[in-house]
Formats: sequence, C-alpha cells, structure tokens
Amino acid sequence: LYEMIEGLNAVTLKVMSGVLHVVPIGVFAIVAETVSQQGFETLLSLGDMVIVLYIALAVQLAIYCVIMRLFGVKLRRFFREARTPMATAFATQSSAGVLPLTMDAARRMGIAQGVYGFSLPLGATMNMDGAAIRIAISAVFAANVIGAPLDLASMAQIVVIGTLISVGTAGVPGAGIIMIATVFAQVGLPIETVVLLTAIDALVGMGATALNITGDLVGTAVIAKSEEGKQKDVPLDDISSTVKE
Repeated sequence: LYEMIEGLNAVTLKVMSGVLHVVPIGVFAIVAETVSQQGFETLLSLGDMVIVLYIALAVQLAIYCVIMRLFGVKLRRFFREARTPMATAFATQSSAGVLPLTMDAARRMGIAQGVYGFSLPLGATMNMDGAAIRIAISAVFAANVIGAPLDLASMAQIVVIGTLISVGTAGVPGAGIIMIATVFAQVGLPIETVVLLTAIDALVGMGATALNITGDLVGTAVIAKSEEGKQKDVPLDDISSTVKE
C-alpha cells in the first residue's frame, strides 16, 4: 500500500512538472481577464483602499523576510522556488487549489516531506494572514464611507474577530466577501458597504491569497530550519522492517 501511494505521488509530480511549463501563460490570461472585467474606473474609484492593502501586504512580506533571515533561510532560493505558487495563487485566488504547487515548491527547497506534508495542508486551511489584513482594511474603509471613524476598542475588536474568522475561511475565490460581511455584522458596520467592496473583490483577493501562500511556505521553511538534524524521512526499507517486526 505504501509503495502504491508513493507511485501515485510520483506520477502526480510528473504530471505537475509538465503543467508548470504552461503556468505562466495561464497566469497572464487570468490576470488579463480580471483587469478587463473590473476596468480602470473601478481601480481609480477605490484606488486608495487597494493601494493601502498592497502596502500592508508588502510590509507583512518584509516581516517574513526578517523572520527567515533570523532562522537562516536563504531568501534567494526561497523566492526562486516559491514564485510559481505565489503567482498562481495571485491569479487564481485559491489557497487550496495551489496546494500541489506549494508542496512541490517545498520539496524543491529541500524540506523534509514529514514537515511540509503536515504544515502546508494545515496552513492552506488555517493560515490566512492576507485575509486578516484584508478584513481590517475593509472595515476601516467602510467606517470612513459612512463617516464613523473607528475608535481603538472597535479596531481591537475587528482584529480579534477578523483573525478568528479568517482561520475558518475556505481557500476558494469569493470566500473573502462572505467573511467580510460576517465581520461587518458583528461590529455593527452597514452591510451595504460590502457591495462597494465586491467591485474590487478580485483585485484585493489576488494579493491576499498570494500572501496566504507565502505565509504557509515561510512557516514551513522556518520549521524545517529549526528541525534540521532532528527529523529525517524514514526510508521505505525501515518502514517495511518495522511492520514485519
């Protein structure tokens, strides 16, 4: 059974290697379609929020880089291997759909399968840092639209609720709007403002999903670095001998 599963995994990776050759073309097509549907008018009307969101995502990415440097992770190699799942996540807005590419990137980084085989599926389900940032910025935007600036207590409430809700958010396109509507209902913001955010859902969802995937890989790389010398992949022969015993 173990050999059969290993064989299926090898076949999957072989097929994936072929798909990766045409991924850049697909990513370009998806991004072009999204921009053409949204139009530049939408970008200009809600441009301030989009700019603030991407600045926040960039700051979070910089924090990731600092953490990786502290743990001795080589940034150049990390981003060289992570660029494909990051770009695909940016285009597809799906953390779950990009999981095979994320796991393949971790394998190419030299991370043990025992580490990324657990951390990446868990991260694709629970680690939604990009979504949490998106919730906070969307709430501030909605409050400014209705002319009711948030006080410190309300901001803290949004941070807590947004973080908890983002943990259970599905890693599929469009889930962010449902998540934002839930948070708005909890903190007393008008649901009508969600309609405005729907116009730029794809634009902000792209960046948030790409950061989600990056966070998963960063966490996996840091864990693998801290576990060097402690965990090794068990060879098939050892497993077979253990089962016989």
